Amino acid sequence: MMGSWYYVGVDVGSASVRAALVSPDGQLRRTAEEPIAVHEPCVDHYEQSSTEIWSKCCQTVKRVTEGVDAACVRGIGFDGTCSLVVLDQQFRPLAVNLAGVCDRNVVMWMDHRAAAQASRITACRHTLLQRVGGVMSPEMQPPKLLWLKENLPDSCWTRAAHFFDLPDFLSWKATGSLSRSLCTLVCKWTYSASEGWDDTFWSAIGLEDLIEDSYARIGSQVCCPGAAVGRGLTAAAAADLGLNEGTAVGASLIDAHAGGIGVLGADVSGLHLPCEHQPLTARMALICGTSSCHMAVSREPLLVPGVWGPYLSAMLPGLWLNEGGQSATGKLLDHVVKGHAAFRQLEEQAEHSGRHIYTQLNLHLQQMSTDATHLEQLTTHLHIWPDFHGNRSPLADQTARGTLGSRHIIAAMTEAGHDITTLFLCGGLSKNTLFVQTHANTTGLPVVLPAEREAVLLGAAVIGACASSDCTSIPEAMRKMSRVGRVVRPNPELQSFYRRKYSVFLRLYQHQKECVSLMED
Repeated sequence: MMGSWYYVGVDVGSASVRAALVSPDGQLRRTAEEPIAVHEPCVDHYEQSSTEIWSKCCQTVKRVTEGVDAACVRGIGFDGTCSLVVLDQQFRPLAVNLAGVCDRNVVMWMDHRAAAQASRITACRHTLLQRVGGVMSPEMQPPKLLWLKENLPDSCWTRAAHFFDLPDFLSWKATGSLSRSLCTLVCKWTYSASEGWDDTFWSAIGLEDLIEDSYARIGSQVCCPGAAVGRGLTAAAAADLGLNEGTAVGASLIDAHAGGIGVLGADVSGLHLPCEHQPLTARMALICGTSSCHMAVSREPLLVPGVWGPYLSAMLPGLWLNEGGQSATGKLLDHVVKGHAAFRQLEEQAEHSGRHIYTQLNLHLQQMSTDATHLEQLTTHLHIWPDFHGNRSPLADQTARGTLGSRHIIAAMTEAGHDITTLFLCGGLSKNTLFVQTHANTTGLPVVLPAEREAVLLGAAVIGACASSDCTSIPEAMRKMSRVGRVVRPNPELQSFYRRKYSVFLRLYQHQKECVSLMED
């Protein structure tokens, strides 16, 4: 592997850190993964350690670059979950918990402890909320910050000097630069690419102290995704990672946005897809893992009720991003399957057959069905509400418990002006053939799977390529590094089936809302 050029992509997910060594044409030459602990001290509280996360970043990067001349690594990019990292003036971890455990200084993205604070922020009806679908989610940073101020005023809030989104923490550890990525600040912190911070918003929600020193605690310096951060790797970070000092580091991305960059630019020539010869605005990236994120861009800003955005240049330069999603997808499947009385029996069958438990379940469904191509018929009279963790989009109701997810989100975005003709899937669940086919059937849209299934890692490497100046822009790097693997098309015979399903869902949801309203009255 001597003499070739490479980029390193690092992805910090909910439960693990992954790294990849990526060639200029987008092939993942090596990958490595290390688990990270998730602490759940009480219901809806999820915490991690930034110290452990950085240590696992270093371990995985060293593994994928072992035996490679460090001079051949041209750039490195980081992505991560939109979790909140808290450090003091000396950049030491501060406890985000009542127990005072300083090593647990990360409030995870899926932490819903700030649900009440989010509701109060929504009740302020500030015009800025239009950028988040009109409703503040407890998964965003302002309610989490407000929770810390109200619940840990002395042990955390007054001592905290630096609040980072996790991707920005990673680029700071790598470069020493306090610059934040436009991706994180715009999507999770209410920053505007054109207008900056809005003093009136922070004052209205009770966090006016963050305005001090030009917002130094949450970000006074901002750069576009993929831009070179600082002077590259510091000497200390280079030693930790096993790379050369000064190696280019790209301004970081939220993990879902890295997945979007990793899949949306693929050349679809000759595949007879409706998005062929169309701009990227005809494509939607669906990143499906622990949760799901639905990413679509437009040339003009589109306000979609219950959907985050529009965010200018938050993922692709010059384009407006709308982001829908489901708070629990893979996490929900795990919850339902592992909580079932027959789970131990399933484990035994999977172990005996040498299959993954979900492969075993999919085979079981095929055995139950008289026609393996019409498995959906098994649920003709069964309707399950999957929003166990609230509805992120498009209802934006953290108390809701259910939707026919992706179809509902796409319908809301289409009604607002998006013209989505093709889905591009990546993430862990994109490896489940039944999950993928069901999405094609449910939405009626063809699904494109990338050649490199670890598209989030590829997206992180893309921003490393941009930072190195080997590519002049993210779109150029996407074209060079993204490739189509397989296309899954919808079964036309099932369209009427899913129209009926969707109709049933809408009626059920309306009935639920009416019942809740009557109970409140």
